[in-house]
Order: sequence, then C-alpha cells, then structure tokens
Amino acid sequence: MTLDNQSVPNPVGRWFRRYIVSFLADLRLAIALLLAIALFSISGTVIEQGQSLAFYQANYPENPALFGFLTWKVLLFLGLDHVYRTWWFLSILVLFGSSLTACTFTRQFPALKAARRWNYYQEPRQFQKLALSAELETGSLNSLSQLLQAKRYRVFQEGDSLYARKGIVGRIGPIVVHASMLIILAGSIWGAMTGFMAQELVPSGATFHVRNIIDAGPWAKSQVPQDWGVHVNRFWIDYTPEGGIDQFYSDLSVVDNQEQEIDRETIYVNKPLRHQGVTFYQTDWGIAAVRVQLNNSPIFQLPMAKLDTQGNGRIWGTWIPTKPDLSEGASLLAKDLQGTVLVYDAQGQLVSTVRSGMSTQVNGVTLRLKELIGSTGLQIKADPGIPIVYTGFGLLMVGVIMSYVSHSQIWALQKGDRFYVGGRTNRAQVSFEREVIEILDRLHEDKSTPDVPLQDSEGESPYVSVRG
Repeated sequence: MTLDNQSVPNPVGRWFRRYIVSFLADLRLAIALLLAIALFSISGTVIEQGQSLAFYQANYPENPALFGFLTWKVLLFLGLDHVYRTWWFLSILVLFGSSLTACTFTRQFPALKAARRWNYYQEPRQFQKLALSAELETGSLNSLSQLLQAKRYRVFQEGDSLYARKGIVGRIGPIVVHASMLIILAGSIWGAMTGFMAQELVPSGATFHVRNIIDAGPWAKSQVPQDWGVHVNRFWIDYTPEGGIDQFYSDLSVVDNQEQEIDRETIYVNKPLRHQGVTFYQTDWGIAAVRVQLNNSPIFQLPMAKLDTQGNGRIWGTWIPTKPDLSEGASLLAKDLQGTVLVYDAQGQLVSTVRSGMSTQVNGVTLRLKELIGSTGLQIKADPGIPIVYTGFGLLMVGVIMSYVSHSQIWALQKGDRFYVGGRTNRAQVSFEREVIEILDRLHEDKSTPDVPLQDSEGESPYVSVRG
C-alpha cells in the first residue's frame, strides 16, 4: 500500500508555520525591533562615525568615562564607530524585514483576500452582528443597487441577497506600506555594504584621485573611481564685511586618465558635485602654501602647516630662510585667505604685516608676498542604496495615503415581507453612518408604502439600528 506524497503531513513545515512564522508576525516583536533600530540609529548620529583611533581616544577617554561606562575601548568593541555596518545592526534590519514579510503573508494578504471575496447574508440573524443595520417592511434590491452604484460601490446580487463594497484600495494600502519598508531596508543594507566615505584636502590647482577612504563597506571596491579623477581649478572664500566667512567655493573638473575634462561644477556648502554615483561635498578649507620672493630671486612656493592653537582658532604657518646657509629666517603666519600675513623674525618679534602683492624688510632682505594658496576640504560619498531608499519612501507615502481609504461593506436581504440592510467599515464610522442613512432616505422616497424600521436605543435615526 502506498500513500500519495501530497497527503503526507509535513511536521517540519507545520512546526515552522506554527512557531517561527507566528513569532516573526507578532506585532510586539516588530515594535521592539523598530525601537531598537531607532535607538541605534540615534547613537550613530550622536557618535561621530568613521573617525581615527586618536579621535576616539581624545574624545572618549577612559578617565572619566562618558556616562560612567562609554570609553573609546567600549565604543570600538561594540562597533559604535561604524554602527550602520556592524553585523548586529544589519541582523536587526534583516529580522525586522522578516517580521514585516511574515506579517504581510499571514495577516495582510488574507485580509485582502477576504475583502475581495463577496459573500451574501441569507438569514436575518446575520445582520445582528453588524454595527449598523436596519429592518424595513418593504424594499427593493434593484433600487438599493442603483443608489449604491451612485455612491461608487461595487454591487453583487444573487437572488434575494445583495452585497456591495468600496474602498478595496484601503486593504491594499497596508501591503504597499510593508513592501515599501522592505524596499527601504534593502536599500539601507545595500548602501551599507557597497558604499564608502572619503575625505580629501586638496590645494587649488591640483588633481587628485579618491584614496583617503575613512569608511567603506565590504563590497565597496567597485564603487571607488578608478578611471577618472578631479582637478581643483580654483578655491576661494567670500567674506562678510565684518571679516567672517560667508561661503567657500570650489571650481571642480572631473577628468579622465588623459586629463581630459568630462564634467565640471562649482560647488559650495549644500551644492555638491555628483558624477557616476559619487558625490563631492564642500565641507572644509585650509591654507596649503604661500608664494613669496626674496629680493630678486625667482618666485618659490612653500607649504604652510596648520598649527596647534589649543582650540583658540585656526592658524597656518611656515618658515622662510633668508640666508643660503639657513642660519636666519622668518616665520609667516596666516589665519585666512584674505591675504593678511604676519611676519616674525628669529627672536619671535613681530616685524610686519603684509598682504598679497606687498613687501617688507626682514633680516636685511626684501620679502615680497605674492599669493596665499588655499586648499579645499571635500567629503566624498558613494551610496548605491540611496535610489532604492528614495523609491521605498515614495512608495511608503503612496501606501499611507491608500491606507486612509475606508473599506466599506453593505449587505441587503429580501426575506418575505421584510427588507434587511446592514453594513460596516474599518474607519470613518460617522461618515459611513451618514452615508447609509442618506441611502435609506433615498430608498424610502422611492417607495409608495411607508416603512416601519427598527430604531436605535436613543431614537436618533428612523432607519438604522446601531449595535456593537
């Protein structure tokens, strides 16, 4: 004797549906996971991401520890310096996505299937289960059908029974919301695994390739530009009349490996350059070098370094030899690109203040300041998941709007000399009651014989008895 394989129960599948799927579909689990995602996302916003070890050691010392426990060792051990790429954060996202999927297939799809299935009431007692119902002495299914169709209901009629519904899109809305959230999660995970972030400080006039990557996903190598670079045509700063920085700009050209320009953009704060999925943001600036001339010597360029001022502003400095044997020299200090440079002698005494194009005497030598050369600070990002995330958010807004549409159902039954009408809706109960009352009023006007309907407990309507 043999048994059909399809008739043999599958205990593993039954156990999976009973325990695993029901656990994942639990609303309490989804809420807990959503709160965990929000909490760790906040920590990733508050704690600087992708910084150097020295940065975390300086800002999160062991003594005293922040909040009594948060030190740089704890921070690095938990991966809080790159929260969005840690295995545990990605696991939470995957688990939350699994919970949404389980809820969609165990609750939302069955609810939609039930909403699309029309069924008829054959017994008067079935109308007692409805929150809104009425019993009339006479009635016409054809007249009621016409009134419902005028209200954009889809009507089904069989014999002495009628069923009508509208707003099925309201049942589809939650499914769209769940699908959009899954798309957002997928885009977030894809961006975390394939994106990167880099920082570059480039002097005006230089060409660079993206090399200084400070944070990257395990699959980010393909996103780093290999066959093109960026040339900084010019960097400049606009100052306010009071001397403060108003805005700083970088004129950038994207060039191929043969130095041919293929794209160009002048960027500033909140206006980046985008090319082949890589975005260049204007975030910082500095002084890269100074061009000077001593007496009638050729013009030469010296790099300027940022000095440690213990938090008292930003100053760049360099040292210029005034004798060939380097026995004497002068120090140049500058705090911005407006051209004002302080000149100090070997004893640390202020000799003069000069601007671009001016000259001064130091150690018996004429020092002429030609130009201060600025450097642009760029933050470079690539996140292939952003288009997916934006698509998900757009779909989420559509799904939320769809979810606000009421799904309304109305039943009617002609039983002997009695005419039963009832309905229910999943939201906007007051509007639905008014709509049903209006339909019954119109139905009453079309009859030559007066109706004797049931009244509710407070006698508010002559047609509708409210239960529930």
